[in-house]
Amino acid sequence: MLDLPAQIAAHGYAAMHLCHFHVESRDSAWLKAFSAAMADAGVALSMLLIDDGDITHPEHHARDRTWIAGWIETAAMLGAQSARVIAGKQPPSSDSLALSAASLGSLAREGKAQGVRIVTENWFDLTPGPDEIDYLLDEVGSDLGLLADFGNWKGADKYRGLERILARAGDTHAKADFSAVGMDENDYRQCLAACTASGYRGPFTLIYDGPSDAEWDGLALERTFIEKHMA
Repeated sequence: MLDLPAQIAAHGYAAMHLCHFHVESRDSAWLKAFSAAMADAGVALSMLLIDDGDITHPEHHARDRTWIAGWIETAAMLGAQSARVIAGKQPPSSDSLALSAASLGSLAREGKAQGVRIVTENWFDLTPGPDEIDYLLDEVGSDLGLLADFGNWKGADKYRGLERILARAGDTHAKADFSAVGMDENDYRQCLAACTASGYRGPFTLIYDGPSDAEWDGLALERTFIEKHMA
């Protein structure tokens, strides 16, 4: 992991997202070493992705909220600009949405005090469409940001839904759909068209989630496609 920032820079990238489970140790010595490796490489940690926890769990929401708060502290120690928190894994209801908004609001305030912007994502059961995203953003207010992931919604309404939330998003997971025959260019093109139609002006954070281990090649394909599309 300590070699990763230099590899990121060598492939022409200046910022990265990091999943919480990639943090090899939360010991201050390791966190300082990783921060130093990023500084040496000229790579910024734009977001720590907290990829677990359910702040809407009927029994364990308080426990999970405390666990997430601890990772926000780690994000601050790493110098992360933001941290992504899962809105919830329960089906959307008035109670689960209200519980999520309350927890996201308090976590956002705690993150802000530490210099870490808290964002959520269109991911898992609580946010199956733009209505739920809009509710959370409206309820919490400007302290909460949004990451829009191209690959987390399916179906006929996917692109209309993405266009709605991209208008409020500050970052993306620009994830193409890869199969054994290659990248689904039509799907990727429509996702990018939704970005343009929404007026989105944030970064395209590339995610490769394909059938092979050729991650650098997959990221390069996405990057080239986006550059050509936007040109």
